[in-house]
Amino acid sequence: MSGQGSALFVLVQVSGPWKETVSAWSFKGMNLEQVLSEKDSEGGYKRKLMRLHYLQHTPLEGPGTILDWAGERGLTISGTRLFKGEDLPDLGSFDMLVIMGGSTGTGEEAKFSWLSMEKSFIREVLGRGKIVVGISLGAQLMAEALGAPIRKNRFKEVGWFPVSLTPPAWDHPVFRVLPPTFDALHWHSDTFSIPREALHIASSEGCVNQAFLYGERVIGLQFHLEITMDSLKSLVKGGPEGLEGEPFVQGPEEIISGARRGLEGLRKNLYNLLDALKERAV
Repeated sequence: MSGQGSALFVLVQVSGPWKETVSAWSFKGMNLEQVLSEKDSEGGYKRKLMRLHYLQHTPLEGPGTILDWAGERGLTISGTRLFKGEDLPDLGSFDMLVIMGGSTGTGEEAKFSWLSMEKSFIREVLGRGKIVVGISLGAQLMAEALGAPIRKNRFKEVGWFPVSLTPPAWDHPVFRVLPPTFDALHWHSDTFSIPREALHIASSEGCVNQAFLYGERVIGLQFHLEITMDSLKSLVKGGPEGLEGEPFVQGPEEIISGARRGLEGLRKNLYNLLDALKERAV
């Protein structure tokens, strides 16, 4: 396979005849020694694959197709289920952090014992130059850590609604891989303000601040690209009732019907965005 930005799958023998074979993704502009780490004591190479860690706040909002993307790209994967009381990881144990959504409000430290620790952890991570992707609540926690206030949105957004890129995103190396306007899943009532020094990346009719980019490696998304049919059905079943009738709230049947039409495009946009972010960060 050839062409700009294409990926090459390579098999490499390391550390002596037939001792170990490892696989790694090599992207345009990377040589083998950038994919593999330092030589070991026997003169072979150890694996050096990007390490992804996710923070999950509720069983209903997991990493979904982000794990599919990470597995297909050869990343190592670990996670912290905060709702189960699991410990946060060491800062040196991952290269990419994904912060998932949830029904928790950013100011509910008294209700959720882990929230204060998570906030401190996110502030530390943002100062380390790692790739960070926040989704819904995750994006709000990131924005707050960067000094931007969180508030109630004018409208609740629940269901499938178009998101449009702002002019700064049209030609940006990370976001130009997305269509100028695309459908996404929304499930929120709060919203973030755009942090200082961040780019306002996307908006919708029901929510002005749908995405931001801070530096080159930090992305906050108010909407969802990672959802699967199974996780969406669980979310619909376990979500709040009595919201229908608001202008940007769809009922359960409409949401599931929208998923049948929209999940393939959602997955494509997620993969393209994460590929662009990963390549930009190499």
